[in-house]
Amino acid sequence: MADGDRVDEMATKTPSQAVVEAVADAEGVLPGALRPPTYEPLHESIDPDSLDALFADRVDGAPRARGTVSFIYCGYAVTVDGDGSVTLERRATSDDTRE
Repeated sequence: MADGDRVDEMATKTPSQAVVEAVADAEGVLPGALRPPTYEPLHESIDPDSLDALFADRVDGAPRARGTVSFIYCGYAVTVDGDGSVTLERRATSDDTRE
């Protein structure tokens, strides 16, 4: 593929996809492995469709104002920024059996 044909992966990735991929990477597993019983589904922490809609362009195509949303998922404090970045902070819990 020529340089001019590259697709910006961040531009095509939804926030919910980015969260799942970031947590999977931090856990050292493939995204498809983030499933019960070892891992909770994303929708138990936050509605994935709502998360995606929060950062999607407006109906008229105009970008939304930047912002962030934070929540707990799979033992991580997750922060999603309007620029598409995902930040994880591991939370120590007494019932965390994956460590």
